[in-house]
Amino acid sequence: MADEAELRRLQTQVKELQAPGKWWKSTLSAVLITVACILAPLSIVASWASSIVGDTDRYVAMVGPLAANPDVQDAIANRAAQQVVQQVDVGSLLDQVVPDNRPQLQAALGKLSGPIDNALASFVQKETKSIVASDWFQGFWQDANRRIHASVNKALTGEGGGAVQLTQNAVVIDLAPVIDQIKQKLVADGITVAGRIPEIHTDFTVVTSQNIGKLKTGFRLLQLVGNWLPVIGVICAVIGVWLARRWRRAAVAAAFGIAFGALVLGIGLTVFRAIYLDKLPADVNQAAAAAVYDQLVRFLRTAVRSVVVLGIAVGLGFWLAGPGAKASRVRGVCTSAIDATRGSLENAGLRLGPVGPFVHRFRRWIMWVVLGAGALTLALWSYPTGWVVFWLVLIVVVVLAVVRFLDEAEPPDAQAGEPQPSGT
Repeated sequence: MADEAELRRLQTQVKELQAPGKWWKSTLSAVLITVACILAPLSIVASWASSIVGDTDRYVAMVGPLAANPDVQDAIANRAAQQVVQQVDVGSLLDQVVPDNRPQLQAALGKLSGPIDNALASFVQKETKSIVASDWFQGFWQDANRRIHASVNKALTGEGGGAVQLTQNAVVIDLAPVIDQIKQKLVADGITVAGRIPEIHTDFTVVTSQNIGKLKTGFRLLQLVGNWLPVIGVICAVIGVWLARRWRRAAVAAAFGIAFGALVLGIGLTVFRAIYLDKLPADVNQAAAAAVYDQLVRFLRTAVRSVVVLGIAVGLGFWLAGPGAKASRVRGVCTSAIDATRGSLENAGLRLGPVGPFVHRFRRWIMWVVLGAGALTLALWSYPTGWVVFWLVLIVVVVLAVVRFLDEAEPPDAQAGEPQPSGT
C-alpha cells in the first residue's frame, strides 16, 4: 500500500511538472506564501499595538502586575524617598525646637548631625516602602493607569500630555501622589516638618531608549494597521496555497513558515531584552527595568506561543492528511488502533446500532463541522494563549478520533436481509 501511494505521488508530480503554462502560478504562490510568513511576526506586533491602544482593560492587565513586583516597588520607593529626604534634614527638624533651646541642642548634637541624617533617611525609606507595598498603592497604580490610558497612547504614538508622556526618549510616570502619601505618613508619625514639603513632581521611567523617537513611528504604523495585517497575511497564505500545483505541500510549508516567523519574533524579544538592559544608564535599577520589560512584552510572548502551536498543528494536520508514504503509515497505525479498540468493545457486547451507519454516511460532513467549530472557537476567543490553542487542537483531534470510532458501515447481512425486487 505504501509503495502504491508513493507511485501515485510520483506520477502526479511528473504530470504537474509537464503541465505547460503553469510556471507563473507556482512563482506567485511561492511569493505569496513567503509574504505571509514575513507578515506573521509583524501581525503579532500589530495586534499587540492595537490592543494596547484600543483596549483599556488590556492595557491595565499588562501594566497592573508591576505594582506588586518587589523590584519595581524598591525602585519607586527609592526614587520617592530620595526626593523627600532632600526636603527634610536635621536643620529642618531643629526648626521645631523652641528658639531659646536651639543653640544648646545644636552644640550638643555636634558631629551627630550626619548619623541623624542617615537615620532619618532610613526611616523615610522604611515608611516609603510600606506605602508602596500597601493596598493603597495597588489601587493607585490600577486607577492611575486606567485614567491615563489615553495619555499612554499619546506617548507611544509620539504625542505628549497627561501623567504619562514622552520626555527625553523615555515614557515616564509622575510619582507626585506617592510623595504626597509619604508626607502625610511622616506627619502622622510626628515629623510635622514634612508637612512643609512643597509639591514634588518626580518621574518613574517605564520605558527608555535612545531610539524611542524612531520606534514610535513604527509603533504608530502598526497601531494603524491593527488587526488588518493578520487578515492580509492569512489571505496571502490561502491564495498562495490555492495557486500551488501541490496545494497540500504548500499548505504544510505555509503553516510551518508562519510558525517559524512567530518563533523568530520570540527569539528577537529575548535578544532585544539583553540589548535594551545593556544600554540603560548605570543609575537605573536593572532588576526593575527587566521586570517592566518582561511585563510589557508578556502578551507578545503569549501571542507568539499561540501562533507557533497553531502553525505546527495545522502543518501536521495537512501533512497527515496527505498521500505521502510516512503520513499513510501514521494514519494506518491510528486507524488500526481505533478499529482494534472498537472490535474489542464489540466483542464485549458494545453495539452502535444505527449510529454507526449514520456516521459512515455523513462522516466527511461531520469532520468538516468539527474542524469548522474548532476554527470558529479559536477565532472568537479573545487573546488565546498557547495552552488554549493546544487544548482546542487536542479536543478537535479527540473528537475526530471518536468520529472514526463511530464510523461503521452497515453489515452485509443487514443489506442481504432487505427484500429484493422480483425478476420478470
